[in-house]
Amino acid sequence: MPEWSQEARRLILILPGWLAKLFWVGKSFLGGLICSNKEKEEPSSLEGEDGDVFIYENDSFPCGCRLICKPSALANCLLKVLRRFSDPDGESWLWRKWAHIQTIYHHLLPADRELEFARDHLQMPDGGIVALDWVVGPWTTLKNRRATNSFSSPPVLLVIPNAFGKMTRNVQDFCLQSLDQGFYPVIFNRRGQNGCPLTTVKLQQHGDPADLTEVVTYIRYKHPGSTLFAMAEGLGSGLLLSYLGECGSSSYLTAAVCISPVLRCQEWFEAGLPWLYNWILLLHQKMSLSRYATALNEDLDTTKLLRCTSLMELEELLFCQTKTNPISWDTYWDRNEPLRDVDEVAVPVLCICSTDDPIRGPPDSTLPIELFKSNPYFFLLLTQHGGHCGFLKEAPPAWSHEVTLEYFRSVAEFFRAEERMRGFPRRRSSFALHRRRRGTLQKRDSSTSLDIQDTFSWKRSYTR
Repeated sequence: MPEWSQEARRLILILPGWLAKLFWVGKSFLGGLICSNKEKEEPSSLEGEDGDVFIYENDSFPCGCRLICKPSALANCLLKVLRRFSDPDGESWLWRKWAHIQTIYHHLLPADRELEFARDHLQMPDGGIVALDWVVGPWTTLKNRRATNSFSSPPVLLVIPNAFGKMTRNVQDFCLQSLDQGFYPVIFNRRGQNGCPLTTVKLQQHGDPADLTEVVTYIRYKHPGSTLFAMAEGLGSGLLLSYLGECGSSSYLTAAVCISPVLRCQEWFEAGLPWLYNWILLLHQKMSLSRYATALNEDLDTTKLLRCTSLMELEELLFCQTKTNPISWDTYWDRNEPLRDVDEVAVPVLCICSTDDPIRGPPDSTLPIELFKSNPYFFLLLTQHGGHCGFLKEAPPAWSHEVTLEYFRSVAEFFRAEERMRGFPRRRSSFALHRRRRGTLQKRDSSTSLDIQDTFSWKRSYTR
């Protein structure tokens, strides 16, 4: 009896260890089985050509966002870079979930520091005038200023405001941030917007890149050795994407970023905005157009224009119901939809969006997710919070500004490393897979840039 009791006591001591081992083995087996089944049903990672595993829809970022794109070597590089950013949705900041606050903050409040810039007026072939604002200040102290060693000369950063021409706090803060980090920002102003004079009855249509094409040619003439990047906010992204689609591999851009872009513009105009945003944007447009009411009356019904009640009605009156060349609403968007030539884009484009954007709308119906999963040139960084062009943190700069500037540096470094590895000579044109497009709009070499004075009539003015 005592011997049995001693043996039983030994078994009782050993049994928990066996049970623990069986539990962990079973847990590991079941976990592996579940993961393998999940990968078969919804593959979340793919094997890249270089052997690295790339997660194209990643939920493990420290910032609680997802990078959605097609697997590639560049995507692997960006994935590593974006992981380094701090959390924009810190729990200690209660305003992070208030999308309307973030949106209104950047669109209605003035900037902390007013831009100092030198303005160039460029006359287009049809007599119209656009303006370029070269940001020259204010500078921060040299101690705080961060210069970048990624470029032999300061890269030019073309900034495209929203389609309504409003110089938002978001744009001004971004220009100052980029200036402090060694970039040379220049703001593109459309005809009749932001103090640019309207010399023709023609206004720039939503997705007509003709003026922007001339502007890029002028910038390349002024800074032939500089790398060229571009950033657009909100509805201004439609113009940038239209330019990239029409010019293809001749866009001369190295990389582009769209912050809170509206990618399905016709559906967006037809769906309409919440009444407050609709009223604010409509009032801003009417005030801008009222300055040119007499001149525009030659081709438009300005009385009806100033009485319209929606952005869709305003857009239709401006560009569809003209006296000289009336067209249908659908025909207008066939020519101006931002993604109409998306297959021709040959420049990496990062779109920074939030799921709670009150102006763009729900991501399920407003973001073409399949485009980002199938096109190697498009990357979607989707955050949980941020509003429309907000992405605020407890301390400036905005999270989207940090991501954008780091993205530009990372892309440039990636392309230089690829060129060195493959033994290619350094090129000034945009990164591409050397695709050729039929009839590209911009194919000017250095020989044609010699006649720049004959192409452009321009005048510089210094503005604070």
